[in-house]
This record gives sequence, C-alpha cells and structure tokens, in this order.
Amino acid sequence: MDDDYMSYQEEEDYDCFDHNQEDYYEEPELQGVSSKNSTYQIITMESLVAAQKEVLVRVMESLSVKESQARTLLIHHQWNVDNLFAVYIERGRDSLFKSAGLSVFDHPSLSKSRKKMACDICMEDDLPSQAMTGMECGHSFCNDCWKEHFTIKINEGQSKRIACMAHKCNAICDVDVVRTLVCAELAEKFDRFLVESYVEDNKLVKWCPSTPHCGNAIRKVLDDGGEVECSCGHQFCFNCLGESHSPCSCLMWKLWTKKCEDESESVTWLTIHTRMCPKCSKPVHKTVGCNLVTCICGQYFCWLCGGATGSAHTWTSISGHDCGRYKEDKVRQTERAKRDSDRYAHYLHQFKSHTDSSKQEDELRKIVREKAALVTLKTKDSAFKTMDWAINGADLLFRSRKILSKSYPFAFYMFGEELFKDEMSDEDREIKKNLFENQQQQLTGNIETLSEILNVSFDEYSSDELKKMRGETRDIGLVVNKVCKLMYECIENDLLGTTQDGINHSISPYRSEGIEKAVEFLC
Repeated sequence: MDDDYMSYQEEEDYDCFDHNQEDYYEEPELQGVSSKNSTYQIITMESLVAAQKEVLVRVMESLSVKESQARTLLIHHQWNVDNLFAVYIERGRDSLFKSAGLSVFDHPSLSKSRKKMACDICMEDDLPSQAMTGMECGHSFCNDCWKEHFTIKINEGQSKRIACMAHKCNAICDVDVVRTLVCAELAEKFDRFLVESYVEDNKLVKWCPSTPHCGNAIRKVLDDGGEVECSCGHQFCFNCLGESHSPCSCLMWKLWTKKCEDESESVTWLTIHTRMCPKCSKPVHKTVGCNLVTCICGQYFCWLCGGATGSAHTWTSISGHDCGRYKEDKVRQTERAKRDSDRYAHYLHQFKSHTDSSKQEDELRKIVREKAALVTLKTKDSAFKTMDWAINGADLLFRSRKILSKSYPFAFYMFGEELFKDEMSDEDREIKKNLFENQQQQLTGNIETLSEILNVSFDEYSSDELKKMRGETRDIGLVVNKVCKLMYECIENDLLGTTQDGINHSISPYRSEGIEKAVEFLC
C-alpha cells in the first residue's frame, strides 16, 4: 500500500470503522429500534390502517373535525399534514374546507315532517323522506340515484373523492354515507381504495417496487429522498423507485438505462456509417466507391450531403450537383459521432465489468458467511469465536463495488455534453474529470485488493494466518471507506454543487454502514 493510502489510517476514525473496536465493520443493530427514531419505516398491509389512523387522529384533534372530513382534507393535500396545517394557518378554516370540497357550514338535515319529497335526478316527486339522502353541501337526492352514482364512481376507481351529483357542485360526499348506500362488496372495495390512498396519494409513502410485490410500503419520516432497503431485501431509490443508483442522480440513471435499453451504440454506429435515403428514408451503408450512392429504391443521392441527384457523375463530381461546402461539416460531424460512440463504449464496458463483479461478490458474501461459520465451529482460539470482520468486509466489498459501477454512468453524463454542456469551461471540465478519475482509480485498486484478500480458503487457515488476514481486511476496509467518502464529497461539493441548470441532480449521501434498512412501523 503506498504512502497516500497509508496516511488515511493515521487520520481520525470514520463512522462505524474504528481501529479500537474488535469488529469495526459492525453495522448498527436494527432490532428493537423505535420507528420514531429511524428515517424509514416499513408499513405492512396489517399496519397500514393503523399508520393511516395515526395521521387522521392528528388532524381530527388539531382541527376538531370528524374522521370523514379529516380524510377528505388529507387526500386533497396528499396526506401532507404539514402542508395542510400551513394552509389552515395562512388562509383559515373556511378556505381550507372549500378548497378540499368540504362544506363550511352545517346544512340542516332533511325535514322529517315532510312526508313526500322529489328527486331532481330521476324526477320522482312522490318519495318518502326516508328514501332521500342529503349531503353536507345541502343537496338531496333519492337513495337509488345516490347508489347508482356511487357504484359507477367506485367501479371506475374514482372513489377516493366522490363529488356531489348536483350541477357545478364540487363538494365531496361523506364517506360514511357512501358505505351505507352501496352493497357490502362495493363498500369493502371503497374502504380498500380509501386505505390505499394513504400510499398512492402520499409523497412520503411508497409501495416497495420489489418483484413479485412483497406487499410492504415504505414511509419516509423526512422529505429528503434517499435510498432504502425494505425488509424483503429489495434496495431502491425512494425518489424514482428505480434500483439503488447512487452516485448517479435519478435523471442520470434514467437516461443511462434508457440509453442501454435502446442499444444506442447500434444507433450511433448507424449515424456514423450510414446515410438516410432522401426518398424512402432507409439507411444506406457505403463501403467503397465514389460519392454517388444508389439506394435499393432506385434513388440517386450524394453521400456527402445526402441530397438527391441524377445518375451522371465522375469520380470527383456529380452532374448538376455541388456540395463541396458541406464536406468539412460532414467530416467534422462524422468524427464527433465516432468519438461519442467510442466514449459511450468505454463507460459501458467499465459499467458492465464492475456490475458483473458485483454479482459475483454478492455470491462471495454467502461463501464468506459459510466459511466464517466453519471457523467459529472448529477454532480453539477465542479471538476467532466471532468472524464479523470477514462478513462485514465482504459486505463492504459488495457495497463499494456497486458504487464504483454506478460511478461510470455518472462520469459519462457529468463530463459529457448531454446535461452539463454550459456548466463548465473545457479547461475546468478536464481538471474536474481528472480529479474524479483519479478517485475512481484509487477506489478500483483498493476494491480489487479487498476482493483478493477475501477470495481465499480462510476456513483452512491457522490462527496466525487468520490474524494477518483480519489485519489486512481491516486496513484496506478503512481505505475503501475513506475513498468512497472522498468521492461523494467531490461529487456533492465540487461537481454537482456547481450546476445551474435548475434540474435536481442531488444524490443519496454515502453511508459507511450501507443503504439504510427501514424498520417496521410500531403501532
């Protein structure tokens, strides 16, 4: 290990890595942690109603409203309690209710003294009062019309906010009335929509995107995005619901996956090596010959500019056609397209190479655990009754390899012209690119060293060999952790921190202990 790397060990210990602890890789214990102190909470189907009730009670008690009103207010404000209260403080109760479709005043219920009433929907005018139902907005219609209205809305999936039937009335119907008037099957379906709205309409709660779906939802305590691991083991970005992609921003990862899916290297090759026929628009590839090209459709055109021509020509010119002034631009365009293709191929190769290694190292984690179990069973040395240093070393290797693989799509967009063309001068871009690539190379070298240390049959080692391996694993682990941390600081402070394009390119912060594991919501 060179002097630069060794100097890291002389610095203050970082996060969970501590020279003075027997197992400095050890991750924080999650069992028994209060959900109130964690950043992410797992909401199972069993606890979904309780989680929703918690928010409803808060609004009911603060605003002195009934549950159906609190639910309507929360659905309107996408279950954002802070935003709801902000509107209440700023605009008042009347404005809060009106914007959500609730009646500000309590309208009197239907008069029981009137024996016969009329419905303005079906035009029945000889209905008993018990066959009519009125909403808080003051509009009353017969139960059969309300039932038909509610049935249609529930079956259409629009049941979370069912508006009154009256012309130009935007008031939201009382959910208790809806349940009463529809059949049991529709009432159950209606209740399910209301419960699931807590997830589907809530920016701070999202379904885990695992396949097949595990049934869990994840609630973010603070509205700051990030990456999370569900109890099912699936790790994902809370913002875009894609796989964990740090240090790429969500936009970078979206563009990269789309580019890979579209096999854009083939598209780039076609751009470089073919021309579109001006008649049938089919791509034509020229291997030899002069600049007069004939498409299979019979159209003659010039290879240099793509313009349609006649058939008469020589080696240097085409009769009645002169595009010499376009030649320089076309050559420059071709050279640039080839350069872009080569650049993309470089980053794609590195990305795929480290992604493949990451898959292998995921298997290595299982192998290391098996070997560690064997060592603890057969060793007589009390120092190796626990092998957490090896297990956590393999976990660190897997995590850092994933970070390294995602750093190549980041570099492709950060130092290309797709997103930040006007953000940096050519000179500044080159300086920052060199700085970042140096960190990539340092991380690559140390990851490979850690991989080499762990890819051994240490279950057959003697105590002295195990002690040596433990020391090497710890030392290189500190360096890997430090270089990862420096890379993220560089991205956040020196690269993304300078952008002015108005697009959010924020990334999930680096965590020495890995992506945060959500804890179960405590009812």
